[in-house]
Amino acid sequence: MAMKTVLAVDLGAESGRVMAVHFDGHRLELEELHRFPNTTVTLNGTLHWNFLRLWDDIQTGIAKGKGLNPASIGVDTWGVDFGLLDKQGSLIGNPVHYRDGRTSGMMEAAFSKTPQATIFAQTGIQFMPINTLYQLLSLVESGSPQLQIAHTFLTAPDLLNYWLTGATVCEFSNATTTQLFNPTTGTWATELMDELGIPSHIFPEIVPPGTKLGRYDGIPVIAPACHDTGSAVAAVPTKTADFAYISSGTWSLVGLEVPQPILTPEALAANVTNEGGVYGTYRLLKNVMGLWILQQCRATWAAAGQEYSYGQLVQLAEQAEPLQAIFNPNDARFLPPGDHPQHIRDICQQTGQPVPQTVGAVVRSVLESLALAYREVLERVQAVSHQPVSTLHIVGGGTQNGLLNQLTANATGLPVVAGPIEATVMGNALVQLIALGEIANLNEARHIVAGLAELQLYEPEDTAVFTQSYGRFQQICARR
Repeated sequence: MAMKTVLAVDLGAESGRVMAVHFDGHRLELEELHRFPNTTVTLNGTLHWNFLRLWDDIQTGIAKGKGLNPASIGVDTWGVDFGLLDKQGSLIGNPVHYRDGRTSGMMEAAFSKTPQATIFAQTGIQFMPINTLYQLLSLVESGSPQLQIAHTFLTAPDLLNYWLTGATVCEFSNATTTQLFNPTTGTWATELMDELGIPSHIFPEIVPPGTKLGRYDGIPVIAPACHDTGSAVAAVPTKTADFAYISSGTWSLVGLEVPQPILTPEALAANVTNEGGVYGTYRLLKNVMGLWILQQCRATWAAAGQEYSYGQLVQLAEQAEPLQAIFNPNDARFLPPGDHPQHIRDICQQTGQPVPQTVGAVVRSVLESLALAYREVLERVQAVSHQPVSTLHIVGGGTQNGLLNQLTANATGLPVVAGPIEATVMGNALVQLIALGEIANLNEARHIVAGLAELQLYEPEDTAVFTQSYGRFQQICARR
């Protein structure tokens, strides 16, 4: 067959890029067209994304790819954040970053109006202060005029798709991250919105991955899984159903692929989430703070004049004594930007552990704590789903950290297949190619990814030692 090229726009918390993905009927080839930073702006004490700069960079990247005669364009970003449009279709204010402090106390405010169990029954989403529900509730509680003039709600990738095509719709996988989507009815959770005072009339039609939205500069625009984790999981190179995955990056999303959401009391107690996937699947998972902690450690050291590459940090960690200091990566202290090395030292002191003093010791504590947290999440989702797991797939940028991959195999006792690094871009492109009729279905798409040479296998080692440390980890987490 003739070569087919699609453009994948992929925005992460640290950077964005526009990639060309070429497909010859058997093999995917990626070509980077434009990479750019995803910077934040603080204005009047509120942390914002710089969406106008992102839009300008996206246009630049697409312009560079036009000469490749692309068959389509697809956009994916992180979840939960959003923009509001007025009745003329203009953006009301710059989208706020999910790490902004405006959601402080909003979970408690929501529970005072609607029981926690009722919210979970209507949405199936884990309780995190970053969720769209609590961001919107903060606007309700503050009497924000934005809600009074809002005509349309769009999640972050849907806003970009609107600017590309004029289509005011929300793509399914990203809509589910809001904690305002009802997986039982397949529609917005309007009853919940009404109870919380969130205007339900601003929420538009929900469309599935693979929907053709319109055209930008003559190029068809197709919604992939617009949530980046949804795209990443679509590219898991599995040939069997009994797999677990970690989408490893700024966040670590740890879970299973299931055929329908699990809304049981056990799922509520485990605080797991049911996010929409592609082609009738759901992602039963939990968020772990992920490599954000290491990113903030690196930034703290850089501000003090100590510049380290990620490769150097891993080398220093390999030289440090193993399993000396472990902590709960989901401790609330790690959510906002800050001095994360000091947070780690404080937690270790409070829990009676050796306090890591060197850079290598701090990094090793981060990586070992993440690996143990992955084990805890996998135990929870398996207990809720009763689904067996024989292999753990790690996809995304975090797969480049070989030490973390090995520690994860050791902690979970599962063989780990690491790769592809560019899973999100590949999953974005694969859904476009399926929509274009170039690939038959998700199973065929995953077999194509499974043929990549970059995949690496990590077999478990020292599992007894990690099991012993896991008991200590659980005690530390229970102290909260």
